[in-house]
Amino acid sequence: MAPANPVSKRYSPMINTWVYPYFEQNWRLFAPDPESVNRQILARTAHTRSDGSVRVSPWFDLTAVDTAAVVHQPFPSHTAQNMLRRAWAGYVDSHGGEDKARTERAVMMRKYLGNIAADRVAAHGGGSFDFVQLRVATLPITAPGVAEGNRRPTPVENRLLPWWKVTGHEK
Repeated sequence: MAPANPVSKRYSPMINTWVYPYFEQNWRLFAPDPESVNRQILARTAHTRSDGSVRVSPWFDLTAVDTAAVVHQPFPSHTAQNMLRRAWAGYVDSHGGEDKARTERAVMMRKYLGNIAADRVAAHGGGSFDFVQLRVATLPITAPGVAEGNRRPTPVENRLLPWWKVTGHEK
């Protein structure tokens, strides 16, 4: 957090490799920017069999797992509440509307988001897989007191990311 100097400029790529995304500074701690939308992040996996055929899994709701880890917990984990959400925000900040990494940070955020998805799918019995794909549905937050019945809000955006190669998730 020191001002820029010759040492920090020279070693910033190495430092950022270790610091981001785990220890990223967020100065909105005391002036938070509340979410204006809900994001539902889903993942599916693909495995190429020895005969060349590809098995694609059904969609797995990563956001529902996070929500379940927080609901009814008197002291929910900060990680359960924010890791996936912050990884998605970092991905969008570094990639924008396109899914092409143009900086080292963008490559790192793509790997980070992909690793989170792959780890969570594997932890829930996802079997062996070679690729992971994410779909993000952005849903509006309804105003308090608005009765919508049992109807789910219509997504404002439904973004399908490309397939990403993953390693270390073979069983």
